[in-house]
Amino acid sequence: MDIKNGFVGAVGNTPLIRLNSFSDETGCEILGKAEFMNPGGSVKDRAALYIIQDAETQGLLKPGGTVVEGTAGNTGIGLTHICNAKGYKCLIIIPETQSQEKIDLLKTLGAEVRTVPAVPYKDPNNYVKLSGRIASEMENAIWANQFDNLSNRRAHYETTGPEIWAQTDGKIDAWVTATGTGGTYAGVALFLKSKNPNIRCVVADPMGSGLYSYVKTGNIVLEGSSITEGIGSSRITSNMQGAPADDAIRVDDHEAVRVVYQLLKKDGLFMGGSVGINVGAAIALAKQLGPGHTIVTVLCDGGSRYQSKLFNRQWLAERGLLPAV
Repeated sequence: MDIKNGFVGAVGNTPLIRLNSFSDETGCEILGKAEFMNPGGSVKDRAALYIIQDAETQGLLKPGGTVVEGTAGNTGIGLTHICNAKGYKCLIIIPETQSQEKIDLLKTLGAEVRTVPAVPYKDPNNYVKLSGRIASEMENAIWANQFDNLSNRRAHYETTGPEIWAQTDGKIDAWVTATGTGGTYAGVALFLKSKNPNIRCVVADPMGSGLYSYVKTGNIVLEGSSITEGIGSSRITSNMQGAPADDAIRVDDHEAVRVVYQLLKKDGLFMGGSVGINVGAAIALAKQLGPGHTIVTVLCDGGSRYQSKLFNRQWLAERGLLPAV
């Protein structure tokens, strides 16, 4: 029998999916790691699990304790699921700009949710810094600290990277994905480079983030804005420090929306906005490398968490982002 041990046992070992329409168009094998098939619905289940397990191992999180985190949504969702499964409480600090679907889901799952104004990281009331202060003032509580907690990166070095290597039989030419905390990109990139230094590792970045300019020039420069949630950064997190980056590709919202709608209409995949950035960058990379290459990216989460925005044609039209398809 092949039986997983509860929610925790079901995290990871997601399939690698060929994105047929874009693979056929480019002549490359563009493959998406189906992280939306994790039990909590996103790639963040992996980091959430490692963060909680490491806190338990270190004796920082005791029975009946509380996990506190500042999150754009998906890490909070993963943490809440795992807290429920392990008997902990969860307190989530989330920017009020995030989709209502994610906020409502967190409440449905049983998290205590506090929405706060979206302010830059340098502001002391930024949701990440605020969550750290709140955790420090509570009894029997830990701050998950996903941006700078290296358990996040280690989750992907030990699970996601080896899975991709095995699923491609080591025949992979490039790894490309966007980064918020840096955990997924960095963990997988470090693992793949350890197996084959010639694998090209490329950061995908939305407008409004400074990672594209950082990889290209060494300086963080912010330009424009994006409707995507949970990706991009104005700083180099601990998880991203030392991560190999051979190049960076910037994808604007028009291309991201086009990609998301093509994935739905032609590939049958109902995906979130960050997937548009990831696959858009994979397409651009495929055109750079030429036909015959294998490129892997991440299908982070599903579209149901963004229906009121990304799949609301009136909302898109008001922003000049309505796709042709």
